[in-house]
Amino acid sequence: MSSNTSSQPLRFFHRDRIVEVSGVHPTRTVLDWLREDARCTGTKEGCNEGDCGACTVVIGELAEPGAPGAVGGLQLQTVNACIQFLPTLHGKALFTVEDLKRQCGKSLDTRQHDKHAVRQLHPVQQAMVECHGSQCGFCTPGFVMSLWSSYEHHSAAGTQPTRQQLADELSGNLCRCTGYRPILDAGQRMFDLPAVRLDTQPVVQALTALQREGTFDYSAVSGGRTDRFHAPTTLAELAALRLQKPDAQLLAGSTDVGLWVNKQFRDLGDIIYVGDVAEMKAVREQGGELYIGAGASLETAWHALAQRFEGLTDVWLRFASPPIRNAGTMGGNVANGSPIGDSAPVLMALDAQIELRQGECVRRMPLAGFYVDYMKNQLEPGEFVQGMAVPLSVATRRVRAYKISKRFDCDISALCAGFSIALDGDTVKEVRLAFGGMAAVVKRAAQAEAALLGKPWTQASVNAAKLALAQDFKPLSDMRASAAYRLQVAQNLIQRLWLETRATDALPLEATSVWSVMPHVMTPGV
Repeated sequence: MSSNTSSQPLRFFHRDRIVEVSGVHPTRTVLDWLREDARCTGTKEGCNEGDCGACTVVIGELAEPGAPGAVGGLQLQTVNACIQFLPTLHGKALFTVEDLKRQCGKSLDTRQHDKHAVRQLHPVQQAMVECHGSQCGFCTPGFVMSLWSSYEHHSAAGTQPTRQQLADELSGNLCRCTGYRPILDAGQRMFDLPAVRLDTQPVVQALTALQREGTFDYSAVSGGRTDRFHAPTTLAELAALRLQKPDAQLLAGSTDVGLWVNKQFRDLGDIIYVGDVAEMKAVREQGGELYIGAGASLETAWHALAQRFEGLTDVWLRFASPPIRNAGTMGGNVANGSPIGDSAPVLMALDAQIELRQGECVRRMPLAGFYVDYMKNQLEPGEFVQGMAVPLSVATRRVRAYKISKRFDCDISALCAGFSIALDGDTVKEVRLAFGGMAAVVKRAAQAEAALLGKPWTQASVNAAKLALAQDFKPLSDMRASAAYRLQVAQNLIQRLWLETRATDALPLEATSVWSVMPHVMTPGV
């Protein structure tokens, strides 16, 4: 493989310096580059699909002034190296488990000469040793990097995470031998050890020098063909590129597309990366609506929704894992069109509209009308999803979202439901019942909604809606659930909605939340 002469080199910050890379294929993963080219073998390959967390690394970007959660001018986020393509690092910083010892070495001369000063482990690593948080050790580097991200964020904020917060932050790291109790112990212990912090100044300086205007174009020749990676920085550039290359593969967080390459060995051809378009990441209130740019991360988008609409926190924290939510985008999750995507049912329940752009033309449509068949939608050639808009007036409704999966954390849904309901006294004034995993597309249950609209919000009406639901959906059986199970659970979720929103004796949200009813599980020593 050789680089194309017109290609710009990849430039990013790694191990205290800016590195340049040329000639690697645009779909080469960060993990493969680390292990095979940079010879940084601390980062491990486990599942190679963003599920186990063994390959967790931290990506750093320049933070906007006053940005919440910033660490010394940087935004630090955990991601799965196995599904991130190397060109997406251009202009960013990459931190791996090898960097922790280097940080420790730099900090030793600033501390007193005591028994801690001679150790060569970062407090995160030392805590894992002291608390016996590692057994076979294969998953340990990923856990360490997730803990390091938590350590830096909480140290910058002057806080310490609760045991439950640590469990949530580690939900994307799987262990099959040690168990999680000693790892959670280490997450608390690391703050008791002499502090070692990331020196962000040289990183910020390096990333500032790497800032650019205009599209970054990278290419490599492989098998007699040149594959190109385009990374525009403005919406106008993105729209023009999309018109020019309507068949190019759009890439956002790579949490789905990365699997196409790793597991299905797809040939992507030219790629247009949207992750450097700041306008696409906007999340703001405007004109009575919450606007979510298609490039906003799942973490940012779900946080914004959960702040404004009750009943969404649980499904937010169970949507994949922090590394997936940090990398993936809500726009990508919606545009993907998977019938088991968890964003679409909730957005449909909130009457969201999807905003599409083709060149300079922008149009909107209800998200409920966007999908036409399995993995097919209303996008025209050269068009892309620019954002989603949720009317804030929906906040007057009671909103609930339920995720059903075999594994509680970090699992694909067997089905997901997004509900909203508004009552006039004891009469159903408005209702939205949207389901994923029940058909070839995510869609609303029209007949079940009709069975409730204008009726008293009673058990009798709920029973009628449950019967009507069998006419709305004819689910399939697959590895995640049988058709009968899906239908019964979907009906039970309507029952649960009634139990949580009925006029009298309603179940409070905290009565059914794992985060509320099981705090003793997170108690040290239990």
